[in-house]
Amino acid sequence: MKPAFRATLLALGLASVLSAFAEKADRNQPMNVEADALRYDDLRQTSVFSGRVVLTKGTILIRGARVDVRQDPEGYQYGVVTAEPGQRAFYRQKREGVDEYIEGEGEVIEYDGKADRVKFIRRAEMRRYRGANLTDEMVGSLITYDNPTDVFTVDGGPTSPNAGGRIRAVLSPKDAASAPANGAPRPGAAPPAPLRPSATLGGERK
Repeated sequence: MKPAFRATLLALGLASVLSAFAEKADRNQPMNVEADALRYDDLRQTSVFSGRVVLTKGTILIRGARVDVRQDPEGYQYGVVTAEPGQRAFYRQKREGVDEYIEGEGEVIEYDGKADRVKFIRRAEMRRYRGANLTDEMVGSLITYDNPTDVFTVDGGPTSPNAGGRIRAVLSPKDAASAPANGAPRPGAAPPAPLRPSATLGGERK
């Protein structure tokens, strides 16, 4: 197989991974990837980008030290983004049909094209923006976000950034957090309080 054809297959495979999470308009956008190295295995249907990887496609942005992608026999795509030691990988996407963005960080980020689900693993953080306003913010050991249902779970544990392995969250009511289409804050609307370490949230897990 010619190298140019391999590159085309790789691009098509990664595009289908990203389209699972992107709004529909993103599916027609070109994909751009920067990395230090690339390895593609046509027999196993896997591809690996390594070295300061930056991947964009429409509203989607992924950053990490390594991105592994595989395709199953049904054609579904799965990916793992790994950070440099001591750092965290980054993922951001616009939600379909609304002026909202989900972004998060973790030492490892997993995305499942079949289930349309993303996980932020170890020292995990996830944020939701409505327009330009930060409305929800979560910290834990593992954060799982289900895109079709807009349901997320946050688990504590020893790799939580919060003291005592606890989770922390700031959740704004949807009507109170909504903003005009131009992204300007509503009159009188106070921004959500930033997360800060609190002695009352420490202690042993129950």
